[in-house]
Amino acid sequence: MQFGRSICGELSEAERREWLVTNGLGGFASGTVAGTLTRRYHGLLIAAVRPPAERMLLVAKADESVVYGGAVYELAANRWNENYIAPRGFTLVERFYLDGTTPVWHYALADALLEKRIWMEPGANTTYVRYRLLRAAAPLELRLRLLVNYRDFHGNTHAGEWKMEIVPAPSGLRVDASPGAQSFWIRADRGAFEVENVWYRDFVLSQETLRGLDDRDDHLCAGRLAVSLSPNESVTLIAGLEDQGAFLAAQAEMAWGRRVEHEAGVIAAWARNGAAEAAPSWLRQCVLAADQFLVASGDGSEPRSVIAGYHWFGAWGRDTMIALPGLTLTTGRAKIAQRILTAFAALVDRGMLPNFFPENGEAPQYDTVDAALWYIEAAARYVDATLDRETLTALWPVLQNVIESYRSGTRYGIHMDDDGLIATGGAAVGLTWMDAKAGDKIVTPRVGKPIEISALWYNALQRMMHLGMLLGKPVEEYGQISRTAEAGFDRFWNAESSYCYDVLDGPGGSDATLRPNQIFAVSLPHCALSLDRQRCVVAACAALLLTSNGLRTLPPTDPRFVAQYAGSPNQRDVAYHEGTVWPWLLGPFAIAHARAYGDALGARAFLDPLADQLSGRGLGSISEVADGSAPFAAGGAIAQAWSVAELLRAWHELSSIVRGE
Repeated sequence: MQFGRSICGELSEAERREWLVTNGLGGFASGTVAGTLTRRYHGLLIAAVRPPAERMLLVAKADESVVYGGAVYELAANRWNENYIAPRGFTLVERFYLDGTTPVWHYALADALLEKRIWMEPGANTTYVRYRLLRAAAPLELRLRLLVNYRDFHGNTHAGEWKMEIVPAPSGLRVDASPGAQSFWIRADRGAFEVENVWYRDFVLSQETLRGLDDRDDHLCAGRLAVSLSPNESVTLIAGLEDQGAFLAAQAEMAWGRRVEHEAGVIAAWARNGAAEAAPSWLRQCVLAADQFLVASGDGSEPRSVIAGYHWFGAWGRDTMIALPGLTLTTGRAKIAQRILTAFAALVDRGMLPNFFPENGEAPQYDTVDAALWYIEAAARYVDATLDRETLTALWPVLQNVIESYRSGTRYGIHMDDDGLIATGGAAVGLTWMDAKAGDKIVTPRVGKPIEISALWYNALQRMMHLGMLLGKPVEEYGQISRTAEAGFDRFWNAESSYCYDVLDGPGGSDATLRPNQIFAVSLPHCALSLDRQRCVVAACAALLLTSNGLRTLPPTDPRFVAQYAGSPNQRDVAYHEGTVWPWLLGPFAIAHARAYGDALGARAFLDPLADQLSGRGLGSISEVADGSAPFAAGGAIAQAWSVAELLRAWHELSSIVRGE
């Protein structure tokens, strides 16, 4: 995971590669290899004030320059009006690489070599930036211009006459953005600070331009730092919400040690879970990426929730339950799975799990038909992995509540019909994972009986029988319902097309559109389709939906197909499930392919191309979506929880089969 001058020195290549570091609270730091800010979500400190929500951009960047050998070298890079780039510090980057998840730059300044690395404190809204002079013939002077802000991370700043209070503090500066605002600090373990308090206006955010959003942002230069460095000396900058007093070099070294120790622990847990020795090197990076989505909530310090994706996603119920096995069980961190399952159990209401948790602290939204069914599957996988009957006993009433509510009826007309399948209403609300809205219109409403919902329902009933037997509970009722559902599932078969209907009994009848949702009818542990039909489903998806980066949501032959996920918010919302590729679906496809054809090794090969994404757009992680046409360019969020999780889960499950376990 490293690049030389051919990537770092080419602005278009260096800008499209984005790094991400996280703190386990929902906070993060992110930017480009080039050093330019291209998104409103880029910055050195985006703090989760109310973990994992209320994320605020506090420190945008530190623009560096160096005086060495009588010459001045500008290390920073910024884009201004009319795409004017100044300075152009990316031309000095000799090497960039990831050390775990930590981005590292080497700047070549004549015969001097200066290293910069950025990381966050696990469990704290604190970012560190360390500069170390690796090589030089004489000392150099490093100068930093410190740019700050105080805004919601979804917004932009147009400062106008806004005045902040910048106050000298031990080892640095204190920033008070406005009366009543939360103070934050910037410190260094050496060097002299000088207050500046001047606005730098109209940074141009090129990715927001492409997304059809406000693409101008202002940042305040709070002050400057100057420090002299001799060879092998370093200076560490710290930005955070806590007043820690004077900052010493020894503290900086200990902070880096804690980051190294945390990531070593993540890898060690995965290694203890088996299969790590035979895993390709890129899978190790996926394990570290998985850790970035696991976050604490409320006042807790241990992970109890999942961030669905970076930069802009928060905690989502559906995404959490789909991603949970891959993020926690596959990586040997079952205790985190237990905490998440327990935390979400308290949120189940009328058999439904919340889908969306607003950043502003408002009540969660119960508008998903599948999240609770994925919850049952996640709980079953946890029990499979741990045999933890104590937790199962605590969760059992919640699991029963889900089944009974779906059976008798709950919100949005969700209920079990006479054929044993799950029907939904809610024409004005997208209840399945294909829930995009373009204005007030649901792009893919799927009202009726969506195939993956009934597949999840049948699987959940089978799971309940097994889990109930572990506890010595009566389970015959679940057996009776599952037999009805299995018989009813036969209705999904479309003999004319030789694959399944996407939705039965909708307002206009049954929908014969080929979509990837039917792959779950094959990939889930309990399948209601015969082997011949499983193979037909997999073959149809392979022929028209499969790409190297995931499955399309619509075949190119469909007149509604949208080839690219791009443009304004409305254009992207229309494309979201009308042709756009989703990497997370490649995991279920590979599992389904192995089940249908009995070739786990061949099926695992379908996952390999996703490794290329790790060195592409979101460095070290897997994107949310990709274009529906070649070259299937990655898009959407640069790092998506279920994309990473399902790749990990599928690779390990298929590897276990290959090893004969």
